[in-house]
Amino acid sequence: GTAVENFKASEAEVAFCVSGTTDAQFTLELEADNEYVVYMDDVNVGDMTTNLSGKLSVSAELDPNKEIEIKIIKK
Repeated sequence: GTAVENFKASEAEVAFCVSGTTDAQFTLELEADNEYVVYMDDVNVGDMTTNLSGKLSVSAELDPNKEIEIKIIKK
């Protein structure tokens, strides 16, 4: 399975740690039709735009022995 820990959310940022034994995809509901910058372990993996319902889907390659820190920051 996949675990999410230390979840924090504010108007400008969502941050959490994810761990698991296999790769994972997660979907967040954020503000509709807005642009966000996605970071994994402080590495910018790109800009993403939510759709009209505010959904943002991100995939992460997980290592069974390591936790990944995810940050999603509103532009």
